Amino acid sequence: MPDKWVDWSKNVRSKDYRGASSFATFMIISPVCFFLGILFAQFPYDFPLLWTTEPITPLYLDQLETHLKFLHQSPPLIARLLSIMIVIGFLGFFMKLFRPSESNMLFDGASLVLYVIGVGIYVANIVKGLRFVSAGIWHQEDFQGNLPPSQQNLEANDGKVVLGREDSLKVMAASNTILALVLVGVLVLQAGQWYAERKDNEEYERVMGQQQQEKSAAGGNNGNNNGGGNMTASEKRASKKRQ
Repeated sequence: MPDKWVDWSKNVRSKDYRGASSFATFMIISPVCFFLGILFAQFPYDFPLLWTTEPITPLYLDQLETHLKFLHQSPPLIARLLSIMIVIGFLGFFMKLFRPSESNMLFDGASLVLYVIGVGIYVANIVKGLRFVSAGIWHQEDFQGNLPPSQQNLEANDGKVVLGREDSLKVMAASNTILALVLVGVLVLQAGQWYAERKDNEEYERVMGQQQQEKSAAGGNNGNNNGGGNMTASEKRASKKRQ
């Protein structure tokens, strides 16, 4: 990679190194944990759709649809807060990847890729699904998704099969699960960076300690050799005087 993108001379002990203990890392971890908390609160609603074999009742689907409508039709302040948290995460990544070190490129670069994937899942699947829920298209008489795939007009749908309400809600639940795994991956990479920095510092202190011990031992040997040389010279002068 070109030197203009990566500062190869920068290490974990450099002054301008932005590692796991920097404020930029806090700007990354905070939004990730914030969104994981939202997904955890959503998990009881997603659990019957994906993780049980019991039949799904229309009453449950009605309750889930009402819950999702309430989320999507919340005051604009909520959507703005979510957007602000997403932007804060990107700012943290850009701060850590400005003149990055090799560690930043490995850990923060991979974390940024996962973060972008998570934002893509949120915009393409979750937000789009919430809009469908609020629009109430599943309850329209001419909605193709209410028909079996064999009875749908594929020519009018560009050759695509339109999913019904239950399948669409399962897609949203699966998107929530995938998004949670992606965000956990970001946390794992940030924790890996902290661990790598810790091991690097421990190795550096061990090597410096060994060098210090070697210098001390070498200094002690030189002192002993010098002392032995002086005694020998004195003995020589004393023997000359006796002669």
